[in-house]
Parts: sequence; structure tokens; C-alpha cells
Amino acid sequence: MAFDIRDYTRTSQAVQWQDLPLDEFRTDPLPPDTLRSLRYMCDVEYHTVCYLRDMLVTPSHKDPQVTAFMTMWNMEEFWHGEALAEVLNMHGQSIDYDHLKSTRLKLGWRDKLDPLKQSLLANVVGQDWVAVHMIWGAANEWSAITAYNRLAELERHPVLVELLKRIAKQEARHVAFYATQARDRLARSKKAQKIARFALRKFWGPVGSGVMDESEVRHVLRHLMSGPDGRRAARSIDDHIGKMPGLAGLRIVENALDVRGIPA
Repeated sequence: MAFDIRDYTRTSQAVQWQDLPLDEFRTDPLPPDTLRSLRYMCDVEYHTVCYLRDMLVTPSHKDPQVTAFMTMWNMEEFWHGEALAEVLNMHGQSIDYDHLKSTRLKLGWRDKLDPLKQSLLANVVGQDWVAVHMIWGAANEWSAITAYNRLAELERHPVLVELLKRIAKQEARHVAFYATQARDRLARSKKAQKIARFALRKFWGPVGSGVMDESEVRHVLRHLMSGPDGRRAARSIDDHIGKMPGLAGLRIVENALDVRGIPA
């Protein structure tokens, strides 16, 4: 089924959490491991605007459907960060804009050069780069929705579960757009398939890696993706990617776990 971009832009809205009884976290707080993972997720959601910045210097910005989606997608991801920040605030962890600024500043020259590298590489590749952008986005969104669902399974706090369910519902629409676009664009171009396969195999990393400290990446992967259930969830992401034209057999998520020694 084709993704209806007009319906998406008309119905896109900030995730709601104001009606949830967040005060329950004061009497029934979340454990440290869960808070650490939530903080990681919160920072990653806030960092979405930097990913958008990098994409706007590539051929993706010429496609009106892609830019319409990414405008609303960026807004929704920002509010995911705000919602998670409220949960963290209830536990005495302040996530303010000074913190976000320091997170980006510590990336140094790498952050400044990313848009230039994206622009040069993408404009050399041309329109096939949009297919790479779409499957990369799909891989990241499948990872995000899997992470939120896994955290809800592991931490059965009813207020947190409801919030994560609301966020995951929006992430599912993000997956639908990226996957639809990726499938169509990859099916039209063998060159795009080869470039996407190479890019994912060589350069893809878990969402947040490259921004967050490697110790935090390992914590989240161990927390959410270790053991049989976690490995099964990771494998489902690879299975989705492998069903895309030209990408059969890729195991980028499981490989990322193996490289970091996450036990299966």
C-alpha cells in the first residue's frame, strides 16, 4: 500500500504525555539501567535535527514528498525527546538545551564536516543516493521502534509503557514512509542496490553511535538486545532490511551486536 504523504502531513502532531500520571514515577521510580537507556534515547531523538541538516545538502531535498515527510518527522522526533525528558526530569535528571549544546560541541570538527562529506558524496552519486537515504532511514526507524517495544517489554511500569506505546505508534508511520520509498527506489535501480548494500555493510552503526559515547551504545544494546529475546528482536530488523530489493542476506544489526560482544 502506498504511503499517503498528504494524510501524514495533515495528521502529524506532537506525541501527547500531559494526560499521563507522571507523578507515579516519584513513588514508583524506574531502575538505573532503564533511566540510562532512556537518557540515551532522549539525546538521540533531540539529535534528529542534525541528521535532517545533513540530508538537506543531498539530492533528497529536491523531492517534495521526502522534504514534506522530513519536516514533520523532525517535529515528531523533537517531541519524543521532550516527552522522554519529562520522565527523566521526574527522576531528578535535567535535560536542558545547554546539555544538548554540549553534546553537539564535543563532536568537534567531525560534526562540522559531516554536511560537507554528505553533500560531496551524495551529489557525485546523484539520484540513487535518495534510495540509500531511504533504506538507511528505514533501518534506523526499525531499530528505534524495536528499542521502544523492547524497553516496554522489559520495564512494565504502566505509565512508561503507555508513553513508549504512543511514541512507537508514531515511529511506525516513519517506518512506513522510509520502507515504501526505499523499496520503490531500490527496485528501480541496480546501481542504488549496490551502493545501498555497500553503505549499510561498511558504514551503518546502531542509532546514536557516533554521537553518544561507545560505553552508552554498549549499555543500550546489552540492556535491550542481549539474550534470546533481544537477539530475536535484532534479527527481525535484519529480516526487514533483507526483504528489500538487492539487500538479501545483510545482517548489519546482528553484526553490530557481535562486534560489541553482546551475548545472545
